[in-house]
Amino acid sequence: MKLFITVLLILLTGFVKSQNAWQITTLDNMPMATSNNAVCEGFINGERFVYSFGGIDTSKMYSGIHRKSFRYNVSQNHWTEIDEVPDTLGKIASAASYVHGKIYVIGGYHVFNNGTELSSNKVHIYNPETEAWEADGAPIPYPIDDHVQTTYKDSLIFVVGGWSNTSNVPHVQVYNVFTNSWSQASQLPNDAFFKSFGASGYMVDDTIFYAGGVSDNGGFVARKYMRKGVLQNGNPLDIVWTQMDDLQGDALYRSACSGYQNTVFWIGGSGVAYNYNGMAYNGSGGVEPNNRIIHYQSSDQNLMELNTSLLNVMDMRGIAKLGGGNWVVAGGMDTAQVVSNKTYLLHNPNFSGILNGVQPPYFNVKQLENHFEIETEFAGSVKVYDANGRLLYTNYKLLADLLIEKSSLTQGFLLFLFDDGSNVPVTQKIISIN
Repeated sequence: MKLFITVLLILLTGFVKSQNAWQITTLDNMPMATSNNAVCEGFINGERFVYSFGGIDTSKMYSGIHRKSFRYNVSQNHWTEIDEVPDTLGKIASAASYVHGKIYVIGGYHVFNNGTELSSNKVHIYNPETEAWEADGAPIPYPIDDHVQTTYKDSLIFVVGGWSNTSNVPHVQVYNVFTNSWSQASQLPNDAFFKSFGASGYMVDDTIFYAGGVSDNGGFVARKYMRKGVLQNGNPLDIVWTQMDDLQGDALYRSACSGYQNTVFWIGGSGVAYNYNGMAYNGSGGVEPNNRIIHYQSSDQNLMELNTSLLNVMDMRGIAKLGGGNWVVAGGMDTAQVVSNKTYLLHNPNFSGILNGVQPPYFNVKQLENHFEIETEFAGSVKVYDANGRLLYTNYKLLADLLIEKSSLTQGFLLFLFDDGSNVPVTQKIISIN
C-alpha cells in the first residue's frame, strides 16, 4: 500500500495546468443534415440531453423546411428522432429555451411555394420527462422569427427584436412560463442600429447583450453592432437600451451565443447576410462561415476575438449549455453552404467552474460485471494504473460515459486518475476488481 500511495503522489506532482483555448471535438452525427434548427439543452433527473427542432434539409429549398425533431443523449453519445414540432408546416429561424424543466420553441417562419414567408406566433412546449409535446402556450402578440431569445431567473423568456412578416420590429416580448402569459417590455430604439434579425444574445445577471444581425434599412447588410439592455431595479419590463462599441473584424450573422458568469461568447456565424439557401442578399453568391469565437467580458468590458479552423459552421439558431465548461452545437451550414449533420462539443475549462474550486470535479467509477463505467461532468483524460505504477489504460473522455473492459486490466488494486486540464487536484479512485 505504501508503494500505491507513492505512485499517487508522483502522479499528482506531474498534474497539467489548465488550458486557455477552446477544445472542439466532433460527436455522434445527427440522424439527418439540418440547418437553421432551434437547439437547446434539457435535463432529466440530472442526465443531460441536447435537442434540435425543425430546420431545412440539404435541398435548401422551401420544400425542405421541416418539423423533424431530435434528441442527443450525452451519456450515450447518440442521437434519436423524437416527435415532430406540432405545427402545420415546417419552419426555420425559431429558437428554443429550456426553462423550469420544459423546452419552449418560439417563433420561426414558414416559406410557401410561391416564395412568400409567414412569421409564426406559436409557442410549442416540449416536456423532456414525458418525451411529449404539451398544448401550445399563449400565442406571441407579435409573430416573430430570427429574433434574440434569452432567459431570466428560470422563469421568463425574452424575445428581443427579430423579423415580423414584413420588417424588423423593435418589440421586446417577455413570456412567463408560470402564468403562460406575454408582457411587453421597453422597446428597442426604433432605428437601424437596434432593430435587427439574425442577431444573437445572452443575459448576464440583469443585462441582455446582443450582437450582429441585419437591419432592413440599407439592403440587408450584416452589422458589427453590439447593444445592451439593463433591467432597472430588477424589473424585467423596464429596460434601458444603449449602444456599445462595435465588434472587431467582420460583421456577425446567425451565430450561436451563450455565456458563463460575466462572459458572453458568440460561436461561428457569418460576416455576410444571406437567405435560407446560403446565398448572400447582396448578390455576391454563396456565403462562408467566419471560423471565429468572440468573447465579451462584462466585468471589464474586454472584447476578444479568437480564430479557429476547427469549427466551420453558420446558420445556427441556438446552442446547448450542459455545464462543466461544455456546450454543444448541432447542424447548421458548413463551408460551401453544405447543410451539416455534424455535432460539435465545445469545452473550455475556464468556463467550467472548477478553476477556482476547492473540491475536485465529480468523478465516479462504477464496477459492473464485465467492465468499469467512468462518470464525470467534465471532459478530460482517464488513466488506470496498477499498484506497481504501471499504466494499464489511457483514453480521453468526452461527455459520454466511458466504458473500460475488465479484460484489458489486471487483477488487484487499480488507480483511476482523471485529468480535466484544470489546476484542481486530480481525482482518484482505488478499485479492487471483483
